[in-house]
Amino acid sequence: VQLVESGGGLVQAGDSLRLSCAASGFIFSINGMGWFRQAPGKEREFVAAITWRGDSTLYADSVKGRFTISRDNAKRTVNLQMNSLKPEDTAVYYCAAGRTYYGSHPTNYNYWGQGTQVTVSS
Repeated sequence: VQLVESGGGLVQAGDSLRLSCAASGFIFSINGMGWFRQAPGKEREFVAAITWRGDSTLYADSVKGRFTISRDNAKRTVNLQMNSLKPEDTAVYYCAAGRTYYGSHPTNYNYWGQGTQVTVSS
């Protein structure tokens, strides 16, 4: 399974961005997809997750109400709509896929993308 993120960039506080993660390869083995982020000097943290079927979602408290995770079956993508961005959202955002897992623990995911930078200026 290969994952490629896109959509990062430099925005101002209060703006919106939409990240996409395109999955290819043996995607039928995937049970869950997640977004994580890592800021300089900090550990990778959970942002949001969705089952491959799209019937259940999970969010970190810090993004709940501002971010929305969704999937597009036809395009084989998982998207992260980020609204009301804050400077503390600045990080490299990673897409992850799990064969048997859907949740917030990064060590349980099997596949990772290369990441896309999101920078929010104040």
